[in-house]
Amino acid sequence: MSDPAPVTAARPPRGRPAWLTAPVLTVSVLSIAAGVAQFSVTAVIGDVAAAFGEVGAGGGNDVASQIGLPATTLGIALALIRLASLLSLPAAALADRFGRRNLLLTLAAIGLTLTSVAALAPGFWWYVALVALARPALSTVNALAGVVAAEETTSKDRSAAIALITAAYGLGAGVVSVARGAWPGEPSFRLVTAFALVPLLLLPLLARKVREPRIAQRAAHAQGLPGRVPRILVRPVLLLAVVTGGIAVATGPGFTYLFVYGENVLGASPLFISALVLGAGPAGLLGILLGRAGADRLGRRLTGALMMAAAGVSIAVAYSGGVRSLAVGYLMAIAFSSGFAPPAGALAAEIAPTSFRATVAGWMTMAGVLGAVLGLLSFGVLADLTGGFANASVAIGILVAVVAVAFAGLPETRGHELDEDVDATQAAG
Repeated sequence: MSDPAPVTAARPPRGRPAWLTAPVLTVSVLSIAAGVAQFSVTAVIGDVAAAFGEVGAGGGNDVASQIGLPATTLGIALALIRLASLLSLPAAALADRFGRRNLLLTLAAIGLTLTSVAALAPGFWWYVALVALARPALSTVNALAGVVAAEETTSKDRSAAIALITAAYGLGAGVVSVARGAWPGEPSFRLVTAFALVPLLLLPLLARKVREPRIAQRAAHAQGLPGRVPRILVRPVLLLAVVTGGIAVATGPGFTYLFVYGENVLGASPLFISALVLGAGPAGLLGILLGRAGADRLGRRLTGALMMAAAGVSIAVAYSGGVRSLAVGYLMAIAFSSGFAPPAGALAAEIAPTSFRATVAGWMTMAGVLGAVLGLLSFGVLADLTGGFANASVAIGILVAVVAVAFAGLPETRGHELDEDVDATQAAG
């Protein structure tokens, strides 16, 4: 299959950078919606465990007595939810065959609807099943939002556009946490999960502004089984999957267990945890700005490796001590993992031709899922075996820092326009 000639993004209005134009801003709102729906699960999973488990059973100091269910059970449930996102690979690959716009809107509607229905779940595993079904759709929405943002911009603005998508997803997560902490009393998990209804009701308005990128309209459609990539892309996609999955090994459990560890183990108040997540907004923004600046000045590879290694160390700090360590480590992890997104996202977009760009995004999502699942399972099991979270976090954090060296095997794509990247990949190989 021959690739079409390079197609540049539409010229932005005078005085406005390409990453702040309507097409990019609209898909960033879809990322906010995905963040609202997905983070509501993280925010309330401890409440769900307490509602359907037995807090204080046996009167011990073990994890099960503190959160209502064994950490292993909770880890399995969270892993299953994450594992469901593996279906985002074939879903994202469909965007290379049928276009970005319709798939984005359809999957957003499915994911938000299923999350809203989970608010009515009659039991723990019912809740897990419903949010697990929603997960692949929501993960694909966020992945495709990044693809559209990359395709609507040139190399000069691409890392900024991807940074905006990352920030938008974080904003959606922050909205859930702040609303939960500020609500009078302690809201039930049902109310928090039902927050997904808000973006669902706004979806018809957003649909008017979502468009198909010009470069995607003119590209040849991918052929064969969904998920297939050309042979020349196998090595770089594999390395990208290693680093994407590697950082998720730490951030998956590190961010997911924040509420459980902070409230149920350390005894921190929901308001403190909400304030911590609110503080994650500025920390994440700082990290995004650092990641964007590094990606455009130092290069995609070096910046991604540094951010990944620092994120792993930060997770180890977060779970190594008391409330202060949690606050410092969590905010550092938010900053560095957010800084990882612009260089890694730009590299993934620039390394693949348009006909396979969404498919590569799907592979990155799947790698992140597998890494998070491995991290969640390892974290829960190690916490049960060692009687706490400290040793588990140190082991995982060090592992992630070491895996960051895999960036050295990737080609540097800074300065490349989309569909020039095939030549860069061939030259590197």
